Formats: sequence, structure tokens, C-alpha cells
Amino acid sequence: MHLSARLTAPLALVAVAALEGCAPSLAQPFDQWKGATITMYRLQNYEPPPAQAGATFTIPPQIQSWVQGAAALLPPGLLPPGLIPGSAPAPAATAQDLRFHGFRVLQWKTISDQKSHDEVLDILGHASNYVAPRAVCPYDEFGFAVQPAPGAPTNDVLVSLSCEQVQAFNFQWPYAQAGLSPDTAKRIIAVAQTTFSQ
Repeated sequence: MHLSARLTAPLALVAVAALEGCAPSLAQPFDQWKGATITMYRLQNYEPPPAQAGATFTIPPQIQSWVQGAAALLPPGLLPPGLIPGSAPAPAATAQDLRFHGFRVLQWKTISDQKSHDEVLDILGHASNYVAPRAVCPYDEFGFAVQPAPGAPTNDVLVSLSCEQVQAFNFQWPYAQAGLSPDTAKRIIAVAQTTFSQ
């Protein structure tokens, strides 16, 4: 066998192994959060004004569109209350309500399932999961608080499925785009289903 053939064959095998066996690495800072504690919040994305005699309110069009479309993917109990006509209204807000970046927390849970934990980092950690935002509106259904180490401040992400966007707090969003692709939205819904059904 010729010397160049002996050297080229192993290099080709290394290149193939690298292409097949290695997932793309996570962007910073997500690559540093593999051991972090991740808490997921289910949020009341829209709070109607307090009820007044004879007054009606209109749900914002972004939420109406979401309720008629992608929200159908959420299992019962994960859709914020009061959004579907004829359903029970959202309970009245109180000063004692837990809030996450101004949104009332309906439910929260630390993600203990390693597969879901890794999926959250995979969703957040790749620019290819994000597109140009289609709308800019303040209606967030989910939030993630990522605590890299005990006692450290959290790095937070608000997720609006109705507005198809994310917003970062306490850290610099590393991508030029913050809109959710349809596949990314489905993946977030799947994490919510797994997290809140346990």
C-alpha cells in the first residue's frame, strides 16, 4: 500500500466519525449550564382587566390566533385559564401571586428529568432554532430560570408561543434572531408536557 493511501484512510475515518458522532456544541453561555438547575414556569400570558358591570374585554389577536392554532397541542390544564370562550375565567390577581418577570405564575417545577434538562439546553443552545420574530408582543406562556450554581443568580428566558418569540434576562442573548421556529415551539410544548405531567 502506498504511504499516502495509508495516511489518507485513517484521516477519512476520523472525519466521518466526527461528522456522524458529534452533535454541534452549544453556544455560550448554554455550554456552561450543563450542570445547572433549570426551573420551568407556566405563566398567565394575559390578565384581563378586573371585571366591571356590563364591561367586556377582548383577548389580544395574537393570543386568539394562538388559541385557535398551536395551543391545541397543549394538553388540558396547560392552557392559561380564561382564554377559551366559555371556559372558567382566570382567578383574580392578588398581591400575593408569585410573579416571574411580571407574569403571574400558574405552576412551576424544577426540571429533574435529565432528558428534558438536556432538551431545554439544546433548544436554547443553537441559533438554528430561532428565526426573525413575526410579532413583538408581551404575552409569555412559559419561562425558564437557569441557575448555574447554588446561590448564583438565575439566567431567565421568557417564551411566548402566541407571539413566537423569546426574551432573555440577566444574560446576553447570543443570537441575532429571537423568533421561534415552528419546530422549536413544538419542542418547548413537549418539554412542558413532560415537566408538568410528572
